[in-house]
Amino acid sequence: MDQEFETRYRRAVKEARLSDAAEPRASAARFDAKSRRLLVDLRNGSTFMVPVELLEGLAGVDSRDLKLVEVTPSGDGLHWERPDVDLSLSGLISGVFGGKRWMAELGRAGGKVRSDVKSAAARSNGLKGGRPRRTLA
Repeated sequence: MDQEFETRYRRAVKEARLSDAAEPRASAARFDAKSRRLLVDLRNGSTFMVPVELLEGLAGVDSRDLKLVEVTPSGDGLHWERPDVDLSLSGLISGVFGGKRWMAELGRAGGKVRSDVKSAAARSNGLKGGRPRRTLA
């Protein structure tokens, strides 16, 4: 039993080292109330930041609660006691800010945004005859 435990423990430590070398890990995290952004310092020396309004479970949360962010011991997660929210650092860096429904809602909201660039592109496409018709493959 002790030998089996030792073998599994050594394998787990080796896999953790490989993951630490290949995946982003947080060394610290903080909330900037002025910009309402979450800033995460990575072990490789870079900093990642994201507006908290994009993060599922954190949009609209009081700044005092957002300041109490904790980095998990592995460095791959962020945790808030109140509200009870856990986020994956690798997910955040990949642009995954929540579950499927949350991400779909962010996409819908982004599609409704109006801008001069978007309007100009629509006008330009209209002059070309509009959106191409779908063809069956």
